[in-house]
Amino acid sequence: MSEGSLHFEGKSAVFEALRKITKRLSELHVPYSIVGGMALFHHGVRRFTEDVAILVTKRDLQRIHKELDGLGYLPPHRHSKHLRDTELGVRIEFLTTGDYPGDGKEKPVAFPDPAHVGIVSDGISYINLPTLIELKLASGMTNAGRLRDLADVLELIKHLNLSAEFSERLNPYVRDRFVELHKQAKKRFIMLWRNKNLTAEAHSLEHMIRSLGAAGAELEAMREDGVTLDAEAGGVGNGYAYLMTTDPEVARKYNMVEEFEFWSDAEEDGSDDA
Repeated sequence: MSEGSLHFEGKSAVFEALRKITKRLSELHVPYSIVGGMALFHHGVRRFTEDVAILVTKRDLQRIHKELDGLGYLPPHRHSKHLRDTELGVRIEFLTTGDYPGDGKEKPVAFPDPAHVGIVSDGISYINLPTLIELKLASGMTNAGRLRDLADVLELIKHLNLSAEFSERLNPYVRDRFVELHKQAKKRFIMLWRNKNLTAEAHSLEHMIRSLGAAGAELEAMREDGVTLDAEAGGVGNGYAYLMTTDPEVARKYNMVEEFEFWSDAEEDGSDDA
């Protein structure tokens, strides 16, 4: 727990290992890009990871082993392309240009030359966002054991509020999956809010709050949590209003349901009444 707390403060052994290995690579003049969980962290999705993943060329990987093996770094087993920081106990995982993400089979998306996809921040080269998303999509699409990569893309879409048009910056091979995840990230949750004193003249939550007295406190809390009046679903009628959020946590707080489920239930209720 202590290490996890330090990680989110950028002070964990993994962060120390990141700074240490990238300093060594820079001294060797080896082009690289940080990928994996530490790249996610850089782009704003903060989750715990226990290793440092680095993209390099195959030729440079050979040089890295030649220069670093036995000097604070050792491979976890013979013939491994990865290293372990012997001081910090952190695994340094290497991915190489020309290999394929996910199932390892040939596909339109491959690990690129790190010299062409890096962005430098605080002296460390991280893989750029479009390339990170491409690789994670290709990985999750072709390897059932890598579904976490699709979840990572979903979190990037949510956290960075990426538009559907971002897909145009991606390889056509992964565009449709990005659009699917974008739709999932932007799920709408709806509830039918009722109050006998509500009139159809209300056109926003602010108007409703002013009009409904004591009930306004509930609406005020919902507005603070980002809930909005949903004109698309039906807006306001006499005594009711459709309210909406895209935040799953807020939806759970106010017992709002996914839009598809909401309208399915409404249809069933209507057929029962008939």
